[in-house]
Amino acid sequence: MTTKILVVEDQEDIGALIALNLESMNFQVTHCKSGLEGFEKAKAETYDLILLDIMLPDMSGLDICQALRQQADHTPILMLTAKKSEADRVVGLEVGADDYLTKPFSIRELQARIKALLRRVAFHIDSDADDEVNLKFDNLTIDVQKRNVILGGENIILTAKEFDLLLYMASYPGKVFTREQLLNAVWGYQHNGYEHTVNSHINRLRAKLERHPASPRFVLTVWGVGYKFNDQ
Repeated sequence: MTTKILVVEDQEDIGALIALNLESMNFQVTHCKSGLEGFEKAKAETYDLILLDIMLPDMSGLDICQALRQQADHTPILMLTAKKSEADRVVGLEVGADDYLTKPFSIRELQARIKALLRRVAFHIDSDADDEVNLKFDNLTIDVQKRNVILGGENIILTAKEFDLLLYMASYPGKVFTREQLLNAVWGYQHNGYEHTVNSHINRLRAKLERHPASPRFVLTVWGVGYKFNDQ
């Protein structure tokens, strides 16, 4: 099947150049020039990957990314940004982006990032095919294939990255992970140096899963090292 990519970029020349190069890789490309148009396209159709500029008319790329994740849309998102500060990149990761590229960028770098994201998605799909349907821990159930989390009979709404982080740790109960290891496994090696992103996602997971987040039952802190999923 042809890989479908949605490009949301308001600068005509950049968007056309990206589309031209991706089509040369035999990808099917849809190009939108406004944020609202891109958001509506992303909701209406299924894509294998979304290239999303941050600064857009009508609706920013960050708002689009956040809205899609809140609707449980797990399509990989590569953010394109002219902003170079660490804070801007962290915000992109916090709202659910999978990767980012800072303008100006080379077409080779863009192609490499897209291939890497698509490989990661294919790997997870292949892995999930062999996974158990459910992981169960006391009153917590993680449905791997449906990407659902049920706690005490209640469906818990997680973002894509919160689910990925929980699933990765729960797949290895008792194993201690450093923040860097979790960052590499869930977000990818290119985000080295953003370990505090792991901390904020752990805090949000605890707020959703734990009756007393300060005294967690599931996701535990191993002081001086990192985190582990409770194996007791």
